[in-house]
Amino acid sequence: MIEISKVSKWYGSFQVLTDCTTSIGKGEVVVVCGPSGSGKSTLIKCVNGLEPIQQGIITVDGTAINDPKTNLPKLRSRVGMVFQHFELFPHMSIIKNLTIGQIKVLGRGEEEARAKGMKLLERVGLKAHANKFPGEMSGGQQQRVAIARALSMDPICMLFDEPTSALDPEMINEVLDVMVELAHEGMTMMVVTHEMGFARKVANRVVFMDQGKIVEDAGKEEFFGQPRSERAQQFLSKILQH
Repeated sequence: MIEISKVSKWYGSFQVLTDCTTSIGKGEVVVVCGPSGSGKSTLIKCVNGLEPIQQGIITVDGTAINDPKTNLPKLRSRVGMVFQHFELFPHMSIIKNLTIGQIKVLGRGEEEARAKGMKLLERVGLKAHANKFPGEMSGGQQQRVAIARALSMDPICMLFDEPTSALDPEMINEVLDVMVELAHEGMTMMVVTHEMGFARKVANRVVFMDQGKIVEDAGKEEFFGQPRSERAQQFLSKILQH
């Protein structure tokens, strides 16, 4: 579903990604982790063309992201993206947040879009809040709305960029529960996160990054059992010792 091949990226003279290669099969859940500044959020933003790459190739479902002929808005409409800070439209009600993309991008009728939106709000446990505005909801609720909004576009895969890092500890599980359910349903997911419990529960593979490079790309049992690289061992010992 997602192929990342020898991808490098610079900001000016600073190289932020170096020769990154990995792939995510249909229905796979891959967790990308690593210390701050390791390039993991940049990598996931390159997957749907939010960040351009200078070298290498990224394809999603056979379409090359960095091919000038690729219709990026069309491709992005098929790739669900959930950000750290929700990115909901603050001036629109929750249900409007879920219908606007369906109507404007997918060409759905108002009624069909609303029915789909309500079904998804019910799924994330927020149907009763359809007419509220984002500012009236907690962070965890807003993030669940953001996931529902991404799903309303019938995505072929989902990208999550640290979806719980802006949340209070009490709200993290309500978001992770929705993500776990998605994973169990077979959604292809690439998730940048520090939530190692989530990785242990649902990831098929773990990609560990450091200083813009993919240092480790292993099945979750192998990664949590005994990572090959010393850097990943250090990272895990710090993150799991508590």
